[in-house]
Amino acid sequence: MPKTPPPATGRKPREGRVRAVIDAVLPSVDGGRFPVKRVCGDTLEVQANCFTDGHDVLRVMLQWRAEGDTTTVHEVEMLHDVNDEWHAGFTLPDVGRYCYTVVAWVDHFESWRRELQRRVDPADIRIAALVGADLLDATCPRAKGDDRKAVKDWAARLRQQAETDDAEALKALALDDRLATLARRYPDRRWCTRYEPELSVIADRERARFSTWYELFPRSTSPEAGRHGTFKDVQARLPYVARLGFDVLYFPPIHPIGRDKRKGKNNALVAQAGDVGSPWAIGAAEGGHKSILPELGTPEDFRALVAAARELGMEVAMDIAYQCAPDHPYVKEHPPWFRWRPDGTVQYAENPPKKYQDIYPFNFESDDWSGLWDELKSVLDHWIGEGVRVFRVDNPHTKSFAFWEWAIAEIKREHPDVIFLAEAFTRPKVMHRLAKLGYTQSYTYFTWRNTKQELIEYFTELAQGPGREYFRPNVWPNTPDILHEVLQSGQRSTFMARIVLAATLSANYGIYGPAYELMEHLPREHGSEEYLHSEKYQLRHWDLDRPDSLGTFIARLNSIRRENRALQSDWSLRFLPTDNEQLIAYAKRAQDVDNVVLTVVNLDPHHTQSGWVEVDLSELGLDEDKPYQMHDLLSGQRFVWNGRRNFVMLDPQRSPAHVFRVRRHLRSEKDFDYFE
Repeated sequence: MPKTPPPATGRKPREGRVRAVIDAVLPSVDGGRFPVKRVCGDTLEVQANCFTDGHDVLRVMLQWRAEGDTTTVHEVEMLHDVNDEWHAGFTLPDVGRYCYTVVAWVDHFESWRRELQRRVDPADIRIAALVGADLLDATCPRAKGDDRKAVKDWAARLRQQAETDDAEALKALALDDRLATLARRYPDRRWCTRYEPELSVIADRERARFSTWYELFPRSTSPEAGRHGTFKDVQARLPYVARLGFDVLYFPPIHPIGRDKRKGKNNALVAQAGDVGSPWAIGAAEGGHKSILPELGTPEDFRALVAAARELGMEVAMDIAYQCAPDHPYVKEHPPWFRWRPDGTVQYAENPPKKYQDIYPFNFESDDWSGLWDELKSVLDHWIGEGVRVFRVDNPHTKSFAFWEWAIAEIKREHPDVIFLAEAFTRPKVMHRLAKLGYTQSYTYFTWRNTKQELIEYFTELAQGPGREYFRPNVWPNTPDILHEVLQSGQRSTFMARIVLAATLSANYGIYGPAYELMEHLPREHGSEEYLHSEKYQLRHWDLDRPDSLGTFIARLNSIRRENRALQSDWSLRFLPTDNEQLIAYAKRAQDVDNVVLTVVNLDPHHTQSGWVEVDLSELGLDEDKPYQMHDLLSGQRFVWNGRRNFVMLDPQRSPAHVFRVRRHLRSEKDFDYFE
């Protein structure tokens, strides 16, 4: 038998006349434990579930302020919707963190007006008018200046009019909208309810929501095969990256590389003479995380590169990898920051059966954890001082969550424009926790989502699930660590299809190049996702002028992204039904401009696929009975579609995708290019 719950043993509240209930305020992440995320200029739409006992009228206000400013609190009146839902919003004026909450109270003046509107008996109207006069008398002390006199005069006129027999004139005076507006300025808020805890929102800059990343190894940018590349070589490469349409240029670690236990080519355990080692094995006699590998150049060269990239509309993103090579200065200077084994050696990184003898992880349970935290934050401070505002963080899920929450908050408080990308290919809840802790963007499972159903389920979750309030996806079809088996076929159509999916499904995406545009596809061995002759362990020389390069295609795709607001955010993504499992179709629509992009991709790299796409016309703002034009922004072709079902055919050997701009108003035949 179920047990009877014990009786409630609550105490009397300090003020029992508080009657308004605020049941929930949305958006909220974990009850306000973490902030939601938006971009400055966005309107944060807030919903509150508010009600009271009986039939009295509520007034509900949305309050917001900049974090740290307790003197300037803004208020927005919330509007009532169905089922006790109230709605309002406020525009985030600048980059930074803001706090918001909701207050509500029973408004006796508005309750009086609503009841009076329904009264018809003259005697009831006269009594109600006198009640209203008393309410106005109570309002007078709160009113200011001329308003106080107006409220007092209104109360007097109500009493005077109540002495007459003209009930209709009395009712009209009592319900005068102009005077009611005056009284609303000075409500009785003595017994208001305030929602706790106060919620918060981070307003990032636009690049947090829309960015296009290109990763390269600076040491492989030399125009001469076999020579170590430099920052000056990278600077000469900038126009190429800009032509491809990327706005974030991301480098693997640029620090001195350890010599002790250095890895050789193809991850060989023993390095040969001349092997350059892995950039992620950070630290040597020349310095550590605040130093630059001498072969790359000087700090002045780096600053010149950052400035040159900025002039081309790009930002340099740095890799932050909190780990050390065995000969990193930290190992000798701060031995408590590492785990020591009984044999007197430091515990290197392991993920059995994999061993990373060239990498020592930090011990976040060190007795000197506070000193470790301060030093790691100072690494970020150093590179911010060198002009960097975008960081890709290596394996953040293997470091202390408490550290990230503190460090990111401290950095964002001082530099709210800084962007952090979490490279955490790990369990979903861990990835989401990192996003909640402050990471601006997050890597995703896109690389391993290849079938139609996998893509639909995953990107519907990203665009429409509750995690979208704080988790901003950044999708990559390849990385230096990941050459997925779908790319190992080397099919040009597969490389094209995957980058179209990345660039149109997500507002943030990136590629590791030049490996991607040159369709590098050979794995180190069968079943491996590691590249053969991986740049992680050796210099590479890339022929950027190869005639089969995807560079022109990628440049066109990125241009389409820049020119269409629909592709610059994620939440509007909607998948469209097709009758062919090899065809995936979806649309995005910009909120503030007339811009709709509809993409269809052939997931079969070998064969032409055709089928019917079903368009939700109302969702895309199209008329049911009018034809509309579909302009393929990749090929320049234009098609006339009618109604909800339309036919598509895609030959992957020509182009595996359509990226359509929907033209609502059909042009005449004279407007088509082929009539000129």
